Amino acid sequence: MSKHILIVGGGYVGMYTAMGLRRLVRSGEVRVTVVDPKGYMTYQPFLAETVGGAVEPRHVVAPLGRVLKGVRVLTGHVTRVDHAARSAEFQPVQGPARTIAYDVLVMAAGSVIRTLPIAGLAEHAVGFKTIGEAVHLRNHVLGQLAAAVSTDDEQVRRRALTFVVVGGGFSGVEALAEMQGLADEATRYHDGIEPADLSWTLVEATERILPELHEELGRWTVDALRGRGVDVRLGARLASAEGGVAVLSDGTALDAGTLVWAAGGRPNPLAAASGLPVDGLGRIRATEYLTVAGLEDAFAAGDGAAVPDLTRPGEFTGPNAQHAVRQAKLLGRNLVAYVRGRRLKPYRHAYLGSVAGLGHHQGVAQVYRLRLTGFLGWLAHRAYHLAWVPTVNHKARVLADWALSMFFRRETVQLGAIEHADEEFRAAAGLPRAA
Repeated sequence: MSKHILIVGGGYVGMYTAMGLRRLVRSGEVRVTVVDPKGYMTYQPFLAETVGGAVEPRHVVAPLGRVLKGVRVLTGHVTRVDHAARSAEFQPVQGPARTIAYDVLVMAAGSVIRTLPIAGLAEHAVGFKTIGEAVHLRNHVLGQLAAAVSTDDEQVRRRALTFVVVGGGFSGVEALAEMQGLADEATRYHDGIEPADLSWTLVEATERILPELHEELGRWTVDALRGRGVDVRLGARLASAEGGVAVLSDGTALDAGTLVWAAGGRPNPLAAASGLPVDGLGRIRATEYLTVAGLEDAFAAGDGAAVPDLTRPGEFTGPNAQHAVRQAKLLGRNLVAYVRGRRLKPYRHAYLGSVAGLGHHQGVAQVYRLRLTGFLGWLAHRAYHLAWVPTVNHKARVLADWALSMFFRRETVQLGAIEHADEEFRAAAGLPRAA
């Protein structure tokens, strides 16, 4: 009887692992089920370009059912795992919960956004981790410009034109840069607003941004952002967001119409809640073979796993796409070996470097000892990430988006109404606005 492999999570690790198992599926040696809350994989490095309008939202996601032919894809949440009983509790998007029995478990649930108990944060900030948040931010930025040009109230105008991003990692820096590029372009079509009227602030608790890059590239990025008029606040924290006013630890108060929280993530709490072995950060304790330490028939990789870094003894691999994709490909091969009773291979990968896009045809890149800035850094950013976009279909669509953006100005239409598409109908029917 074929073994049933349950993969929890359909992100980088879940999708690429399942792709690696397809030869076992075709031979009938295993049955594979992937459970994911959304049913698609998001290529997160292009979320910022989605905000800026350089890449269409549909081209940043890969539907799992289409990519993983022969694999059963379930949309919903695994709420608990009982590995001793080889079972998982599954809550589908509709209908009652049920139990899924499995033979081999792959934990690929990744990470969730990390928040802090800051007053007003949940009510007034938006995260930057999902395609929905990226689309919302795009519509919101354009909506703020429309609001500013349509009011005679100077306080309302200043608030609408004030943008604050918390977090100086890749997500925060790239989000701010693309938002600014979008807004600068959109001001062309709004009389009475110039790019200089917009206020941009990047808040970072440490003394540097883009910590995965060489310090020199971080400093270059700070200078480049400040040259565009961005107020980069290093060594500052968000102390409060009550009433939409971003109060920083240095006492600065910014009445922000847009507050983006991009201050990192934390491991998905499912593993700890299910009694799997985790470290102090909540990551699943994994071996260099991507098995779960101390358990049989269990594997883990990606952001939610503490995988030993064999190139740096005593340390663990970083929570980034580079490691996630490479671990997933090895995990697929190791699962094939595991099912067939062969020896597993250890994960060993020296960090190649990182790239970041800064909009305005600027970027920074570090590949081994080579450091690129400006236009060359921007080209390296695009080339690197295009290489990792899943499927030829998606690569072609992203390339088409980029080609069109070279010859035509970006679209600046605000489609915020799609987030509340039923409002007009409800109003016509005399019903109150939906909460």
